[in-house]
Amino acid sequence: MQAITFSEYGGPEVFKLSEVAKPAPTENEVLIKIFSTAVNSADYRIRSANPWLVRLAFGFFKPRISILGGVFSGVIESVGTGVTKYKVGEEVFGSTGMTGAGAYAEYKCLSENDVFTTKPKNLSHGEASTITFGGLTALYFVQKANIQKGQKVLVYGASGSVGTSIVQIAKYYGAEVTGVCSTKNLELVKSLGASSVIDYTKEDFTKNGVEYDVVFETVDKISIETGLKALKPNGTLYLISAMPGGDTFKALWMSLTGKQKIVSGTFPEKTESLIFLKKLVESGDLKAVVDKTYDLADMVEAHKYVDTGHKAGNVSILVCNISPFDTLRPLK
Repeated sequence: MQAITFSEYGGPEVFKLSEVAKPAPTENEVLIKIFSTAVNSADYRIRSANPWLVRLAFGFFKPRISILGGVFSGVIESVGTGVTKYKVGEEVFGSTGMTGAGAYAEYKCLSENDVFTTKPKNLSHGEASTITFGGLTALYFVQKANIQKGQKVLVYGASGSVGTSIVQIAKYYGAEVTGVCSTKNLELVKSLGASSVIDYTKEDFTKNGVEYDVVFETVDKISIETGLKALKPNGTLYLISAMPGGDTFKALWMSLTGKQKIVSGTFPEKTESLIFLKKLVESGDLKAVVDKTYDLADMVEAHKYVDTGHKAGNVSILVCNISPFDTLRPLK
């Protein structure tokens, strides 16, 4: 089968299109033919070993895994003899788990208990592959914030993968959402349900006279002090994209010594959460936002585009030939 492989850390050029062995499912595994995957910040961090702590998890001198890709949408091609939850021919979407990755390939084996479920009927495979990463992250932090109807929520980086999902999910829970993004994405964020949108190139959100119950920082672009300026005295700042290091220790200390709370850290992916996201998608409360779509062979170009930091929502990768009825295919 074809896969995008890499054997060293670095820029997008470390990727190459390779022929590798097709996996076979064990007793409790399913074999998924992958129709689509996506390029996420986790893929960038592992590929580039940025921050350096990535090397502790994935290999200090060179990566221990050769195929990236943490999300997918596809169809079950075969099942192990002990599988009871799924059957051949079912369309599924979900996560491979970043420590295993492997979705930059035509096939992937997963345990039937891993984080995936049947695909939403109203999404193409190209769209479904992009929902998981940003959606699960957003759902976890919005639920952790215990958003209540009428609360004021600010989303910094509202046009990104995580930000576009937070805007929609926070609105679903009844929040009054303000999005912060660049000029070109103002209408996109409004269309997702934001009550107001701030263009960070023209306006300082800390000087508009509004105090927020919750601030979600999704792109690691503002300081902790800046985020706290926009909060109510008892508000909470969520540093969603922060990696372990100096800022997280600083955030912990400031949270322990002040009235305003600062929350960061990783979270467990759960199938139950993915099923909830599916329900939001099928009810129309959560939409996939896809900026560009590339073919698997164009992975280098896809990563170059994501590295610019200017994508809106997600970048989808078409892996295998799919039905002409799966129509999502934006121009490159």
